[in-house]
Amino acid sequence: MEKFDEFVATIAALRSENGCPWDRKQTHESLKECLVEETGEVLEAIDKKDDANLCEELGDVLLQVVMHAQIAAEEGRFTIEDVINGVNEKMIRRHPHVFGDIKVSSVEEGLDLWEQIKQKEKEAKSGK
Repeated sequence: MEKFDEFVATIAALRSENGCPWDRKQTHESLKECLVEETGEVLEAIDKKDDANLCEELGDVLLQVVMHAQIAAEEGRFTIEDVINGVNEKMIRRHPHVFGDIKVSSVEEGLDLWEQIKQKEKEAKSGK
Protein backbone atom coordinates (compact mmCIF):
# COMPACT_ATOMS: atom_id res chain seq x y z
CA MET A 1 0.00 0.00 0.00
CA GLU A 2 2.99 2.28 0.36
CA LYS A 3 3.29 2.63 -3.43
CA PHE A 4 -0.43 3.35 -3.72
CA ASP A 5 -0.18 6.09 -1.09
CA GLU A 6 2.82 7.49 -2.95
CA PHE A 7 0.81 7.52 -6.18
CA VAL A 8 -2.11 9.31 -4.50
CA ALA A 9 0.37 11.90 -3.19
CA THR A 10 1.77 12.31 -6.71
CA ILE A 11 -1.69 13.08 -8.08
CA ALA A 12 -2.34 15.53 -5.24
CA ALA A 13 0.96 17.27 -6.06
CA LEU A 14 0.07 17.46 -9.74
CA ARG A 15 -3.20 19.20 -8.80
CA SER A 16 -1.65 21.46 -6.17
CA GLU A 17 -1.00 25.19 -6.53
CA ASN A 18 2.54 24.48 -7.75
CA GLY A 19 1.50 21.47 -9.82
CA CYS A 20 0.79 20.98 -13.50
CA PRO A 21 -1.55 23.55 -15.10
CA TRP A 22 -3.29 20.84 -17.17
CA ASP A 23 -3.89 18.57 -14.17
CA ARG A 24 -5.12 21.49 -12.03
CA LYS A 25 -7.61 22.48 -14.72
CA GLN A 26 -9.29 19.07 -14.94
CA THR A 27 -12.81 18.41 -13.70
CA HIS A 28 -14.97 15.32 -13.54
CA GLU A 29 -16.60 16.47 -16.76
CA SER A 30 -13.37 17.21 -18.61
CA LEU A 31 -11.96 13.79 -17.70
CA LYS A 32 -14.95 11.79 -18.97
CA GLU A 33 -13.47 11.35 -22.44
CA CYS A 34 -10.11 10.27 -20.96
CA LEU A 35 -11.83 7.62 -18.86
CA VAL A 36 -13.68 6.23 -21.86
CA GLU A 37 -10.49 6.24 -23.96
CA GLU A 38 -8.40 4.50 -21.30
CA THR A 39 -11.10 1.90 -20.71
CA GLY A 40 -11.20 1.19 -24.43
CA GLU A 41 -7.43 0.72 -24.44
CA VAL A 42 -7.74 -1.81 -21.59
CA LEU A 43 -10.29 -3.76 -23.63
CA GLU A 44 -8.04 -3.67 -26.68
CA ALA A 45 -5.07 -4.98 -24.67
CA ILE A 46 -7.25 -7.81 -23.33
CA ASP A 47 -8.40 -8.69 -26.83
CA LYS A 48 -4.80 -8.77 -28.03
CA LYS A 49 -3.70 -10.77 -24.97
CA ASP A 50 -0.96 -8.15 -24.52
CA ASP A 51 -0.05 -8.33 -20.84
CA ALA A 52 2.55 -5.57 -20.96
CA ASN A 53 0.09 -3.16 -22.55
CA LEU A 54 -2.72 -4.35 -20.27
CA CYS A 55 -0.58 -3.56 -17.23
CA GLU A 56 0.12 -0.07 -18.58
CA GLU A 57 -3.49 0.62 -19.51
CA LEU A 58 -4.79 -0.57 -16.14
CA GLY A 59 -2.42 1.98 -14.63
CA ASP A 60 -4.01 4.65 -16.81
CA VAL A 61 -7.48 3.62 -15.61
CA LEU A 62 -6.22 3.73 -12.03
CA LEU A 63 -4.92 7.24 -12.75
CA GLN A 64 -8.43 8.23 -13.79
CA VAL A 65 -9.95 6.80 -10.60
CA VAL A 66 -7.42 8.54 -8.36
CA MET A 67 -7.76 11.82 -10.28
CA HIS A 68 -11.55 11.80 -9.88
CA ALA A 69 -11.21 10.98 -6.18
CA GLN A 70 -8.64 13.77 -5.74
CA ILE A 71 -10.96 16.30 -7.38
CA ALA A 72 -13.78 15.17 -5.09
CA ALA A 73 -11.49 15.37 -2.04
CA GLU A 74 -10.51 18.93 -2.94
CA GLU A 75 -14.22 19.78 -3.06
CA GLY A 76 -14.84 18.07 0.31
CA ARG A 77 -17.13 15.46 -1.27
CA PHE A 78 -15.27 12.15 -0.77
CA THR A 79 -11.74 10.72 -0.75
CA ILE A 80 -9.93 7.81 -2.37
CA GLU A 81 -10.22 6.08 1.02
CA ASP A 82 -14.00 6.44 0.78
CA VAL A 83 -13.91 4.88 -2.69
CA ILE A 84 -11.77 1.97 -1.49
CA ASN A 85 -13.81 1.41 1.67
CA GLY A 86 -17.06 1.53 -0.29
CA VAL A 87 -16.03 -1.00 -2.91
CA ASN A 88 -14.45 -3.28 -0.31
CA GLU A 89 -17.61 -3.26 1.81
CA LYS A 90 -19.67 -3.93 -1.31
CA MET A 91 -17.52 -6.93 -2.28
CA ILE A 92 -17.84 -8.41 1.20
CA ARG A 93 -21.58 -7.70 1.38
CA ARG A 94 -22.25 -9.19 -2.07
CA HIS A 95 -20.20 -12.33 -1.42
CA PRO A 96 -21.85 -13.87 1.65
CA HIS A 97 -20.91 -17.26 0.18
CA VAL A 98 -17.25 -16.30 0.75
CA PHE A 99 -17.41 -14.02 3.80
CA GLY A 100 -20.54 -15.42 5.48
CA ASP A 101 -22.49 -18.62 6.00
CA ILE A 102 -24.34 -18.88 2.69
CA LYS A 103 -23.34 -21.71 0.35
CA VAL A 104 -23.50 -21.70 -3.44
CA SER A 105 -22.68 -24.63 -5.67
CA SER A 106 -22.31 -22.95 -9.06
CA VAL A 107 -21.35 -19.75 -10.82
CA GLU A 108 -25.01 -19.21 -11.66
CA GLU A 109 -26.06 -19.44 -8.00
CA GLY A 110 -23.33 -16.94 -7.10
CA LEU A 111 -24.50 -14.53 -9.80
CA ASP A 112 -28.14 -14.91 -8.74
CA LEU A 113 -27.16 -14.15 -5.14
CA TRP A 114 -25.16 -11.10 -6.29
CA GLU A 115 -28.17 -9.78 -8.24
CA GLN A 116 -30.56 -10.37 -5.31
CA ILE A 117 -28.30 -8.45 -2.95
CA LYS A 118 -27.77 -5.68 -5.51
CA GLN A 119 -31.55 -5.33 -5.99
CA LYS A 120 -32.13 -5.11 -2.22
CA GLU A 121 -29.44 -2.42 -1.99
CA LYS A 122 -31.10 -0.39 -4.77
CA GLU A 123 -34.48 -0.69 -3.09
CA ALA A 124 -33.02 0.41 0.23
CA LYS A 125 -31.38 3.46 -1.41
CA SER A 126 -34.59 4.46 -3.14
CA GLY A 127 -36.62 3.97 0.03
CA LYS A 128 -38.83 1.19 -1.30
